[in-house]
Amino acid sequence: MNTTIRLGGITANSVVDGPGLRTVVFLQGCPRRCPGCQNPELLDAGGGREATLEEVLQEIQGTLSPITRGITFSGGDPLMQPEALKELITRLREAFPRLDVWVFTGSRYEEVQHLPLLDQIDVLVDGPFEQDKKDLDLAFRGSANQRLIDVPKSRQTGRVVEWQPGGA
Repeated sequence: MNTTIRLGGITANSVVDGPGLRTVVFLQGCPRRCPGCQNPELLDAGGGREATLEEVLQEIQGTLSPITRGITFSGGDPLMQPEALKELITRLREAFPRLDVWVFTGSRYEEVQHLPLLDQIDVLVDGPFEQDKKDLDLAFRGSANQRLIDVPKSRQTGRVVEWQPGGA
């Protein structure tokens, strides 16, 4: 399968997009246009560049070190490309099973919980950025309305379970 994805960029060695040392994959496209968006250059769904999943996997592999804990998908909104993202995460899990996977989205968990790709995600950071709820003291999110959802536990219990440090 020669699937492509609209890529904004890849950053190695992040410590602010989830626990531990992480590689962050920024995907293009977001319809929300939240005031104060941290990544306005990623809003345009036609921006960035189109890349095959093989190219993205090679770029990710080049960023990894023995102490890399996980991969975070941010944007834009990665859930704007659900099929390609699911395939990419599936391949990542096969190639690098020790890494956890976090995904940021402006959607609420309740709106996207039906998406099959959530079966591949450890933590979903949900909710749009809200300027009036901005809080720089929050771990791994920008505004107080956003939640860190432990997806496997939420799917198992049928209710939202927030991620706790020491978890996924």
